[in-house]
Amino acid sequence: MKKLSIFGLLAILISLTSCELIGDIFEAGVWVGVLLVVGVVGLVIFLISRLFGGK
Repeated sequence: MKKLSIFGLLAILISLTSCELIGDIFEAGVWVGVLLVVGVVGLVIFLISRLFGGK
């Protein structure tokens, strides 16, 4: 009976840690997406300025 309680506690601890890990992965993914969007917008602005730059 004691082994079952320890196993259950361990399973709950691992599942909570997994949820936090997945949350951190999604949060990192959001930041990577934001950085990519900023980079693409910056590249588009740079190309437009080079295309329509007077000199």
